[in-house]
Amino acid sequence: MDHTVHHTPEAARPAVRAVPRPNAVVGVGLIVLDADGRVLLGRAHDGRWELPGGKVDPGEGFEGAAARELAEETALRVDPRDVEVLAVQLSPATGVTRLTAAALTRSAEGAPTVTEPHKIALWRWFAPREIPVELYAPSAAVLRTWRPDLPTLPRVPSYDYPTTRQRT
Repeated sequence: MDHTVHHTPEAARPAVRAVPRPNAVVGVGLIVLDADGRVLLGRAHDGRWELPGGKVDPGEGFEGAAARELAEETALRVDPRDVEVLAVQLSPATGVTRLTAAALTRSAEGAPTVTEPHKIALWRWFAPREIPVELYAPSAAVLRTWRPDLPTLPRVPSYDYPTTRQRT
């Protein structure tokens, strides 16, 4: 009986790879229009305004993420089938790739409520030409996809890939 221990040379062992760190963030920004065509924006504690939205969870589509985030952030409800993805945007920011779906709904039900007071101080409706210039950059890019004619929207660099014929 041979009791010799055989060692596998280092080169023959399978390489152990570290789990790669994520290098992209996938999200959605939702333009919510009321019956009068006004846009819902939330004022963050730093004074900037932003659209409802957030990260897309694994296995979730843009429309479902938009509906979920809207409910979580504002208590408004919308059927994901009533969310239209206008474009997918890539932000040229350094460090991490940010992919944002620019989405729109005209079918939100309920009254906007501050449900995450640590993030948003208040929700307010704005006529498109009255949207404040103090916008969170991804929200400004989403709004510009919807209404590139609005003069008050700050220019935010993004690469836009339209998904549908855009309507106002």
